[in-house]
Amino acid sequence: MFRRGLNAAEKIDLVSLERSEAERSEAERSGGLTKSAGGQVRVSAPDPEVSAASGRRRFSAAYKARIVRQADACKEPGEIGALLRREGLYSSHLTHWRQDYRKGAESALADDKRGRKRTKNPLADENQRLGRELARAQKKLKQAELIIEFQKNLCEILGISPTGVSEGEEK
Repeated sequence: MFRRGLNAAEKIDLVSLERSEAERSEAERSGGLTKSAGGQVRVSAPDPEVSAASGRRRFSAAYKARIVRQADACKEPGEIGALLRREGLYSSHLTHWRQDYRKGAESALADDKRGRKRTKNPLADENQRLGRELARAQKKLKQAELIIEFQKNLCEILGISPTGVSEGEEK
């Protein structure tokens, strides 16, 4: 029923089944030629499966902040590496996110919009409007001060009290 020994090709098939993706040779992964222990050349078919992920990954601000906080909570050696492997992240992600987190916490991490970033300060329009309003008010104030000064000079020339009541008519 059971054979005691396996031939060389059967042994290679068993070994290749046990090895992970990272341990397989480039020829095995790409479907190229492989040599067995017995010197036989074997052709393996390429893996037709295509990964579902495509393009660049995007992370929300809340996710980035959570990962930074979890990494900061790691105390034992190797915990941060385990966290990054579990989440499928690179150490450079964590480095950049930590810098952003320390600069402006969640607001700096909110880099979720694509395209060119806004360089104009959102309060600049209101600042310009208030500046124009202030200039108009200062111009009116200067004009009112000139009118008041002219009225004082006219009152002095005519000998009239500037308040409208002469000194002799007070009660």
